[in-house]
Amino acid sequence: MAAKTQTTALFLCLLICISAVYGHKTRSRRPCKELVFFFHDVLYQGHNRNNATAVIVASPQWGNKTAMAKPFNFGDLVVFDDPITLDNNLHSPPVGRAQGTYFYDQWSIYGAWLGFSFLFNSTDYVGTLNFAGADPLINKTRDISVIGGTGDFFMARGVATVSTDAFEGDVYFRLRVDIRLYECW
Repeated sequence: MAAKTQTTALFLCLLICISAVYGHKTRSRRPCKELVFFFHDVLYQGHNRNNATAVIVASPQWGNKTAMAKPFNFGDLVVFDDPITLDNNLHSPPVGRAQGTYFYDQWSIYGAWLGFSFLFNSTDYVGTLNFAGADPLINKTRDISVIGGTGDFFMARGVATVSTDAFEGDVYFRLRVDIRLYECW
């Protein structure tokens, strides 16, 4: 009798474990919202104050604040307030601003760490999206985390795939940002 009870208990335990593994629904991995924006960064070079949207605010001892440090811009900290557009034209009407910082954190290759927000105040979107993460510039595309938001993007979570769409030396670059949100309220 005891052996039958143990066998039945073992069978029920096994059945519960199997149903727990195979019986519950998995979360959908499809994004609840997908967006594409471009942001345009024009670095201050000592003579382009009227057009600059970014400035070096800290540099290593061997660097200066009007040119990127060599090698690989290591140690430069940049603050930016860049226009965001829906297409890759710098002169398109902006739908918001990209505001934040990036710093070059690798000595032997081009790499940066980004922390910034997209601030929207347009007819399409109102609020912010916040981003943070490493940006290994040698890769064609890089994923950074969407870590929150406000307004239309309240508590958003997701991934932004960043790619350098264009650049002109150290003076100008344009990033394409493909945003996939997986938590939308």
